Amino acid sequence: MAELERSSDAATAYFYALLFVQYPHLREMFPAAMDGQRDRLFRALLTAVRLYDDGKLLGDYLSGLGRGHRKYGTLPTHYPAVGECLMAALARYTPRTWGPRTEAAWVRAYTAISQTMIDAAAEAERHSPPWWDAEIVSHERRTADIAVITVRPDQPYPFRAGQYTSLETPWWPRVWRHYSFASAPRSDGLLTFHVKAVPAGWVSTALVQRARPGDVLRLGPPAGSMTVDHSADSGLLCLGGGTGIAPIKALVEDVAGRGRSRPVEVFYGARTDHDLYDLDTMLRLQDRYDWLSVRPVVAAGRTPDAPDALAGELPDAVRRYGPWSAYDGYLSGPPGMIRIAVETLVGLGIPTHRIRHDSLDELVAQGA
Repeated sequence: MAELERSSDAATAYFYALLFVQYPHLREMFPAAMDGQRDRLFRALLTAVRLYDDGKLLGDYLSGLGRGHRKYGTLPTHYPAVGECLMAALARYTPRTWGPRTEAAWVRAYTAISQTMIDAAAEAERHSPPWWDAEIVSHERRTADIAVITVRPDQPYPFRAGQYTSLETPWWPRVWRHYSFASAPRSDGLLTFHVKAVPAGWVSTALVQRARPGDVLRLGPPAGSMTVDHSADSGLLCLGGGTGIAPIKALVEDVAGRGRSRPVEVFYGARTDHDLYDLDTMLRLQDRYDWLSVRPVVAAGRTPDAPDALAGELPDAVRRYGPWSAYDGYLSGPPGMIRIAVETLVGLGIPTHRIRHDSLDELVAQGA
């Protein structure tokens, strides 16, 4: 792995070139621009290998990938083609470490990985479609670069609060991006997402600036493990950075819907008070439920528009309160924030198995 990572860009490019030359019919399954996808698939394969010795984490990760790959039209017959080209790329770009024993180990790993994904896809096919079409029924611009979007799926869409889905727009076919559900399951079946347009973000920019009611999006299956264990009595310590407040809000609604009081502490972080776009919603929830506490945290410091906000970074704000050792941690936001927050909560006495999030980079670090 160390040898491969030194030339990962070249190895990835070679892998896809070989795949499309030898199996040209697979090219149509991928987006026209391969920049993001190129890294995503290859990284997923390598992540699976890194997690190979952690059975549960690997199984959950691969099963989610297998279910999600149905939306691309992936079939069991595609996996041997990918494996063949993967082995060729590895052999070419890890000449010092590649040999019969290494090849045999990778073949065993890839065989197990692909079979887990194939089995998960087959199981999902029994009870759910590969994707859902969803019409936008509401598009609300909260700031210049953040929109709250509500959609109506064409079929019932089962999910749990705290999970996320992959989303495709009509403007960028075969380009999928992950977005968390911003509410617990609703009786009317509607789904809500918080989207921030990011620089060079094709999907996010289209959703914020171009999407309108009546447009139809495509949704993949739900995924993610940042869900509440309702059999436990422990409190919830929730850290949401930026649009990461969306699944935190869903978790609060989920706890409220169970009708059983348990303490929920929310730290809502943002760079400036202007970025606290959903603070009013969270404060209304706080007024409604006496077991809920919401603390806004602004990195740039308090301003007249947010006089009650805590000044500083999110992890520093969490350290000022507590103790938290009896709480379960829930983290949602940028990968860097989650990495630091995990370290913070562990330092405050919360073990990693009681800290939930869906940051791939941090999951890999924990698995390793």
